Amino acid sequence: MNQLDQLKRVTTVVADTGDFQTIKEYAPQDATTNPTLILKAVQKEEYAALADKAVEAYKDSDLCGQALTDAIANELLVLFGIEILNIVPGRVSTEVDARLSYDTESTVDRAREIIRLYESKGISRERILIKIASTWEGINAAAILEKEAIHCNLTLLFSLVQAVHCAESGITLISPFVGRIMDWFKAKSGQEYAPVEDPGVQSVQAIYNYYKKFGYKTEVMGASFRNKGEITELAGCDLLTISPGLLAELQSSTDSIERKISPETAQKMDIDRIEITEKSFRWLFSEDAMATDKTAEGIRNFAVDIRKLEAMIQEKLA
Repeated sequence: MNQLDQLKRVTTVVADTGDFQTIKEYAPQDATTNPTLILKAVQKEEYAALADKAVEAYKDSDLCGQALTDAIANELLVLFGIEILNIVPGRVSTEVDARLSYDTESTVDRAREIIRLYESKGISRERILIKIASTWEGINAAAILEKEAIHCNLTLLFSLVQAVHCAESGITLISPFVGRIMDWFKAKSGQEYAPVEDPGVQSVQAIYNYYKKFGYKTEVMGASFRNKGEITELAGCDLLTISPGLLAELQSSTDSIERKISPETAQKMDIDRIEITEKSFRWLFSEDAMATDKTAEGIRNFAVDIRKLEAMIQEKLA
């Protein structure tokens, strides 16, 4: 049995791509997208028609300017999501504009609009996860949405305090990043990290153990992997979202995979609870230089690709 099949026995595998053929090839349960992945996919000839379809849907609308661009961008995200849902049996994650990451009300409004678009096309909200950055405002927006049965995936998550606020807010799923944490420590220290010592791996393990120790229902989906070893060290995590290249590596190897984390092990651990208030969240988050740096950087980078996507839309409109 190859490593991908072994991993699927203890962890739900999610495809981290907007490429439909890749999703078909590796048969994941779920799939997740972001502006960078959608931008990359829509530049391929076989997916260009989706962008044209999104523009066509609004060519006769009364909208103009940024409102028109936003509407077409949302339509494009949803069209990609529907294509993915035709392949995977589970859920797809669709991301809210990262530029709204510090605006609770606008994030809620945008998420509701995305869900409205899906439902208008016959897709149940149960199959959608709305991706939102793990800022204080983003987590609070997700808490509002969860009460409306709009399930959320909190992304750009780099610290335990972000994870605890998500869990206490009743969020469906979080995506703690592994590779980007390792990148930060590698740049600061200049050293290489074996998978077992990888600070990104250790961060996700700590979050997983905290959740299982205290019985939180929020699912943990490790993300942003740089190598196969980071993935195998997290075997047993609720979900792992994996890029096509690393899915291929797992599929081509028959080395054995052992479960590394489990609820039973976490229950036996001595772990202190973290009390979350706005003041404690902001202080603990600001004390974590890595989490502060990587969250802001991730939001900026997603914003860059959103602007590129908007430029492509405006070109088509012209």
